[in-house]
Amino acid sequence: MSLLNYLQRVGRALMVPVATLPAAAILMGIGYWIEQGSNHPNNAIAALLTTSGLAILDNMPALFAIGIAYGMSKDKDGAAALTGFIGFLVVTNLCAPTAVSLIQHIPLDQVPLAFQKIKNPFIGILVGICSAEVYNRYSHVELPKALSFFSGRRLVPILVSFLMIAVAFILMYIWPLVFNALVDFGVHIQKMGALGAGIYAFFNRILIAVGLHHALNAVFWFDVAGINDIPNFLGGAKSIAEGTGIAGITGRYQAGFFPVMMFGLPGAALAIWQCAHPENRAKVGSIMLAAAFAAFFTGITEPLEFSFMFVAPVLFVIHAILTGISVFIAASMHWISGFGFSAGLVDMILSSRNPLATHWYMLIPQGLVFFVIYYAVFRFTILKFNLKTPGRETEVEMEGGEESISQPEEGESRNESLARRYISAVGGSTNLTNIDACITRLRLSVVDADKVNDVLAKKLGASGVLHLNKQSVQIVVGTQAEAIAEAMKSVSKKGPISAVLPPQIGTPKVNEVVAPATQSEESQPALATLVAPVSGEIVMLEQVPDAAFSSKAVGDGVAINPTGEVVVAPLAGTIVKIFATNHAFCLESNEGAEIIVHMGIDTVALEGKGFERLVEEGAEVEQGQPILKMDLAYLSEHAPSMISPIVVSNSEDYAQLVLKSENHVVAGHSPLLAIIK
Repeated sequence: MSLLNYLQRVGRALMVPVATLPAAAILMGIGYWIEQGSNHPNNAIAALLTTSGLAILDNMPALFAIGIAYGMSKDKDGAAALTGFIGFLVVTNLCAPTAVSLIQHIPLDQVPLAFQKIKNPFIGILVGICSAEVYNRYSHVELPKALSFFSGRRLVPILVSFLMIAVAFILMYIWPLVFNALVDFGVHIQKMGALGAGIYAFFNRILIAVGLHHALNAVFWFDVAGINDIPNFLGGAKSIAEGTGIAGITGRYQAGFFPVMMFGLPGAALAIWQCAHPENRAKVGSIMLAAAFAAFFTGITEPLEFSFMFVAPVLFVIHAILTGISVFIAASMHWISGFGFSAGLVDMILSSRNPLATHWYMLIPQGLVFFVIYYAVFRFTILKFNLKTPGRETEVEMEGGEESISQPEEGESRNESLARRYISAVGGSTNLTNIDACITRLRLSVVDADKVNDVLAKKLGASGVLHLNKQSVQIVVGTQAEAIAEAMKSVSKKGPISAVLPPQIGTPKVNEVVAPATQSEESQPALATLVAPVSGEIVMLEQVPDAAFSSKAVGDGVAINPTGEVVVAPLAGTIVKIFATNHAFCLESNEGAEIIVHMGIDTVALEGKGFERLVEEGAEVEQGQPILKMDLAYLSEHAPSMISPIVVSNSEDYAQLVLKSENHVVAGHSPLLAIIK
C-alpha cells in the first residue's frame, strides 16, 4: 500500500471520532444560550448541557484511539474499538506523572511537564493506529485447543496490552522530546499570528482534493501541536476578556471559514450558474442552489467544490487563496467564532453565545464582501479563460448509455438501486475490492481505476470523481455517501454486478482476465475451465503482494486467499514439477495449458513446514484430485501472506481468460477461470 493510501486510511478513520463533535457543539451551544438568556450564572439546565458537551471534548484523545482503531480495522468490528481503548488506558496510565516518578525513581515534582499532557490527541492517534494494525494482523489467529478461548479477536487486546507496555516504556524517554517539538511547532505557527492561520487555511482547502485535510485539522483544532499550552510556555494564559488567551490562539484557525462557506462559495455558485450556456441553466441552477444552500446552512462544501475542482482547477486554487485571505483577515481582527462540525449557519448560531466567541457578528459583513469577491472573480475567470464549469462543458456521450446498467432487482430500495448503478460505474463487482465513505464521498478501492466510468458516475449525481492512483477512487455524492456505501455493500452480497466501461475502453485486451461472462457471451467456446484448487476468497492478481505475480510477469490469472487446507488439481493433466518445499506445483493440462499453483507468498522460506505432498512429480492427475495438504494455522502465522496465485504461464497463447466466480470458491467444485482459445 502506498503512503498516500495509508494516510487516506488514517484521514478517513479520523472522521469517526470527529463525527462526535456536532453532539458536543449542540449541547454546549444550547447550554450557553440558556445561560446567557436566563441571566443566571448557575442555571442547572445550562450547566447540565455544557458539562455534557465538555465530557466529549475533554475525552477527545481517548475517542481518537477508539475511533481510529475501529475505522482502520479491516472489518469495522467493535472488538477493534475496545482494543484501541485498552491500549490508550495502558499507555496513559503507565506514562502518568505518578507512574513515571515511580518507575524512573525521580521526585514527582521533577517529572517533565509533558507527562501531565500524556492524554493528548497525538497519543490517541498513535495508539489507534497501532491497535488497528495488530487487530488486522492477528484477529484471525487460532491458538492450540487448550488456549482456544483466547483465539481470534480475544487475542488482540492481550497482544495490544503487552505492545502498549513497550510503547509506554519508549514514550517515557522520547515523549518529552516529541511533546516539546510539537509545542515548538505550535509556537512557530503561533508566532506567525494571522499569517500562519492564513497559510493553514490555504493548505486546508488544497488537501481536500485528496481527503488529507482531516489530518491537517487535527494539528490545529485538536491540540496535537500543543497550541493550547502555548500560553503556559509564554508565561501564563491571559484572560479571555483580553482576547489573548486560548480563544485568541486556537480560535483564529476556524473563524475565517464562515465568510467563505456561508457567503463566498454561494457567490461562486451564482457565477457558475450565470456562466452556463442558456440551454443548461435550469439544470445547473438546481444543482448550484442545492450545493450553495448546503454550504450556507451546514458548511458542507464538497459538492460545490468538486463541481469545479477538476474541470477548472485554476478556480480551486483561487478558492484556496481566498480562503487563506479570509482566515487571515478574521485572525488579524480578532473576530473569533468556532465550530463543532463545519462553518455553516447552524454552527455560527450555536457558538455565538460561547464565552470564547469575540466579535463573531463581524464575520457576517466580511462574508457579504466575500460573496461579491467570489462572484466577480469566478465570473471573470470563467468567461476570460472559457473554463468548462458545469453547463459549459462539451457533452460526452458514453458507449452503452445508462440502459446498459444492471437493472435493479425487485423489492430494492432507492439507495440500493442507485448503489447497483454506482457499482456498474466503477467497473462492476470484479473491479471493486473495498467500499468505504466519509461525510460526502465514497472512498473505493478498485483493481483498475481506468475501468471507472467517470461520465456515468456524474450522470448518477456525483459532483466529481477523483482518481488518486491505480487502486483508489473517490466519488463525491454529497451527504448521502454513507447510506450509498452501505447499500453498495448490501447489493454486492446478492451476486455479481456487471460493468459499464468508460468510452475509451473497448473490448477486453488479449490475455486480460475479464469479468464473468454474461449469458450472451456463453456461446463463446472455452478451451478449458479451471476449478478452484483451494477453498477461499477470490483476490485479483493485481492485489497479490508480490511483484512477479501482480505484474503478470509469470503469467495471467487470479489468486485465492485460502480458507481450506486441501489443494487440488485445477485441470486434468500431468504434474510436471513439485517444488522441494511443497509450496507450489506446475501442471500441464491435457489441452496444453501450463498452470502454476503457488500457495502463499515467500512460503519457500518455510522450507516445507506446513505443507505435505499427496502425489509425486510426473503423476497423471484428474481435475479436483488432491495434490497438497496444508497446515493453514501454522502457515497463516508464519507466512507473510497466504494469498495464493493461480496463473496460466503460457496465457499469451490464448485470446483471454474469463473469471468464472466471485467471492468465495470451493476447492474442486467452483469454476475459476475459462481459457478462451
